[in-house]
Amino acid sequence: MTIPETAELNRPARRRRIRRRLRRMGRTPRTRVRGPSFNRLIPNILTMLGLCAGLSGMRFALEHQFAHAAVALLIAACIDGLDGRIARLLRGTTRFGAEFDSLSDFVCFGVAPSFVLLMWCLEDAGRYAFVPCIMFTVCMALRLARFNASLDDDDKPDYSANFFTGVPAPAGAGIVLFPVFLGLEADRMHADGLAALAREPIVSTICLILTALLLVSTLPVWSFKNFKVPARYVLPLMLGTGLYAAVLVADPWGALAAAGLFYVAILPFSRRSYHRLRKAAEDMSETVEEETA
Repeated sequence: MTIPETAELNRPARRRRIRRRLRRMGRTPRTRVRGPSFNRLIPNILTMLGLCAGLSGMRFALEHQFAHAAVALLIAACIDGLDGRIARLLRGTTRFGAEFDSLSDFVCFGVAPSFVLLMWCLEDAGRYAFVPCIMFTVCMALRLARFNASLDDDDKPDYSANFFTGVPAPAGAGIVLFPVFLGLEADRMHADGLAALAREPIVSTICLILTALLLVSTLPVWSFKNFKVPARYVLPLMLGTGLYAAVLVADPWGALAAAGLFYVAILPFSRRSYHRLRKAAEDMSETVEEETA
């Protein structure tokens, strides 16, 4: 018998001797707790808080407190942007966390926004008013399923890492809530005509259908995760961000409505950037093949 095998057999006897000594000294042996460390649970706790925020937004919509509902969904979007990055920083990424995050995104950004718009102006708009809400929710589920399936795809080119396929879930929720942001801003400004327009069922229906199509489209959209800013644009970007933060505090609903319009406006530029990178990669590949031949 080898020395490691002998030590392995003597280990339980050694533990029993240690326990007997501790009992004689009047001390109980400390039990070892098995399970993940608290650091690995922090991202899942954040995801749970985001899910609770999304469900709270639906509850506020039932009570027609649409300002509170919009704030709750914004909190859910902020948490969704943090939990994944914190998980990578703490090295706590797990398959359970990824699936839990996807389910939370479906509730917060797929179910809650359409429910808020239903209570906003579509509740009494007829029996077909629920159809665009269903369309948006179904398209959000398809978009999240496609995103989860693409995580296991190792054949994607390097330049596609900076792009989403279709509008991401939090951005889609922000775009579709444009009528709510516009109506709340109109109520603050006492603009009755604009408030009535924001509560027209046709406006919410158009937002739901167009956003649903953007979710399931193959449009390449900047992800901003690995987005590199040229040195000469760093200072203007920081100044613009500070200015927008000040406007967001002073006039939140107008700033959020403008952010939704701005995001839709930059989608064509994102598509042009993607095709430019793809063409450059194809030209480089053809050059390498010609040199090899």
